[in-house]
Amino acid sequence: MFKSWDKILIKTTEGKEQEAIAPIIISASRATDLPAFYANWFINKVCNDGYSIWINNFNQNKVYVSYRNTRLIVFWSKNPKPIIEHLPKLDALGINYYFQFTLNDYQNENIEPNVPSVDERIETFKELSNKIGKEKVIWRFDPLILSNKLTVPKLLDKISNIGNQIYNYTDKLVISFADINSYKNVASNLLKESFNYVEFTEKEMISIAEGLRELNKNWNLSIGTCAEKVDLLSYGIVKNKCIDDDLIVKLFSKDKELMNFLGYSEDLFGNSSRPNMKDKGQRVACGCMVSKDIGYYNTCKHFCAYCYANSSKEAVNNNLGKQNLELNK
Repeated sequence: MFKSWDKILIKTTEGKEQEAIAPIIISASRATDLPAFYANWFINKVCNDGYSIWINNFNQNKVYVSYRNTRLIVFWSKNPKPIIEHLPKLDALGINYYFQFTLNDYQNENIEPNVPSVDERIETFKELSNKIGKEKVIWRFDPLILSNKLTVPKLLDKISNIGNQIYNYTDKLVISFADINSYKNVASNLLKESFNYVEFTEKEMISIAEGLRELNKNWNLSIGTCAEKVDLLSYGIVKNKCIDDDLIVKLFSKDKELMNFLGYSEDLFGNSSRPNMKDKGQRVACGCMVSKDIGYYNTCKHFCAYCYANSSKEAVNNNLGKQNLELNK
């Protein structure tokens, strides 16, 4: 059972000795789109400085994060194109990675105002898949969101249009249902954009599942839900783990250090076992194993109106204007 990351002493860029945690698995990042906006910063921190500073969103405490022991980076992005050219640098260090690539289509609704066009992102998806392998590029249509105008059939049409173009470039689709009422700032931001959201009912979730089951007859993808309580297994949709120990073993079993961290072992008959390493810092319904997220809230410049990690556009602009913000360095 995972308890805490190892702690080591590092030397900062100012020449000072500092205690830091040394995670094996890095999440980059649920809190902001690092590949889209901070690719140069991140690669410099991993490959040159060897550490970065993470600021706790709730108490503002600073934590030094060393990359000395890092064996895997899970990237989360709506536009990973800026980081693609840097991936050989991670390869040279022997660091594994895979991508959670969110490819939605809310162009007409204008609730993802700063993401590139759908066509551009589809081309980036194909480019990334061709470079690193389709098994390392997971398609997310996340979140699924409804309004008085955006109905289930229209949403399925959007999913179908993208899926028909990229199903040969991935093995998996991950979905989630927007839970707007749980986040007051999200509800407010959506209404500011004149998006009259509607919460999903269980009946509408099932309609989505039925539609996906039909579409998947052609795609043959693995489909999973992200941090959802609803059970859609009868429609061929499983409960997904985005930081996924099963996938990690499948993709990176030759990395002995990573396998040792997972506690992975096989008996003489090829049967494998490993301990439960669920991330207790995530929601109850989240299946992810433990990782260290290094992103900051209120720093993502996509300005997606449904994003829980941005309080508002004003908060992002104010945060990025601070001279001491780590991501500006």
